[in-house]
Amino acid sequence: MSDIAVSAQSITKVFGSLSGGLRALDDVSVDIKTNEFFTLLGPSGCGKTTLLRLIAGFETPTFGSIVLEGVDITTDPPFKRPVNTVFQSYALFPHLTVAQNVGFGLEMLGKTKKEITHAVDEVLALVRMEEMAHRYPSQLSGGQQQRVALARALAPKPSVLLLDEPLSALDLKLRKQMQIELKRMQMETGITFIFVTHDQEEALTMSDRIAVMSAGRIQQIGAPRDIYNAPTNRFVADFIGESNFLPAEVAEVGMVTLANGNKVPAVVPDDLVTGSKVTVSIRPEQVELDPAGEGVLAGTITELVYFGTDMHAHVDLGDGSVLVARVQAEADRSLVKGEQAGVRFASGGLRVVEDGS
Repeated sequence: MSDIAVSAQSITKVFGSLSGGLRALDDVSVDIKTNEFFTLLGPSGCGKTTLLRLIAGFETPTFGSIVLEGVDITTDPPFKRPVNTVFQSYALFPHLTVAQNVGFGLEMLGKTKKEITHAVDEVLALVRMEEMAHRYPSQLSGGQQQRVALARALAPKPSVLLLDEPLSALDLKLRKQMQIELKRMQMETGITFIFVTHDQEEALTMSDRIAVMSAGRIQQIGAPRDIYNAPTNRFVADFIGESNFLPAEVAEVGMVTLANGNKVPAVVPDDLVTGSKVTVSIRPEQVELDPAGEGVLAGTITELVYFGTDMHAHVDLGDGSVLVARVQAEADRSLVKGEQAGVRFASGGLRVVEDGS
């Protein structure tokens, strides 16, 4: 078996004419590993769903190819691909029971009644819906219907399961539960999952690797921790989690000069020369505030926003920019709105980021 489940090679997709049409994907290449939970993450219109539809066979690339387990499937119709898709809508047959819904695709594949019964029992156990086998969709909650849709897609044991924002219709608590369940299902089945979402938390929670997309291109591919801690450009730093951005200038190896003239350590790419104008990013949890005013920057606390265990402190730096620090709500009651505070940065937290697209 190939180590690569799906390989998208130099994919460009243009809707309409080549000269004036919509370029949904622009020379995208990505290898998705076998048995991997891989997420395509980005805002609406970035091209993530288009790429998913190309893998499914619902669209054909304008240029480039799709290879599945070493076989070029670029022009194959959907029914000839060992791929199943779970959509945002559950699309269950209302007149069929849960078991009949799950077994429907297997019937279309010509499986025997014994094979269907065994497969249905197996996947209903996987999604923990055995006791609901004889109920109808109208008798199920939204979360239960989503599990049935997943079971139906998993029953034929596809090589790849495509998931197009399948949790978007669920409430927050149920969505969090299903994130854990989806990862469990992927690990238990060993099927390659390709998941599309605009929700960064979903991506960080479930994925082995994430491809962050913008304007039809992949901005960065990596493990969740790498994407969060080492974003390659400003778009990724801004889209994944929260970030502060400050203007700076490269001072020397591993150092930048902030707008107030203070030199501070930072992660600086090797190809940047001294004097280069750059933007540095810092996560709110890596910003430390000192009510006594000590730090590399100073400002006025303009807002204190309570989030339960955490609190966001907004600090006006006096030059038109605002820095956000995340602090423990109960650990630091000394911060006062309207008072001055010094700003320090956690070691390794400051990072030069490219502008990106």
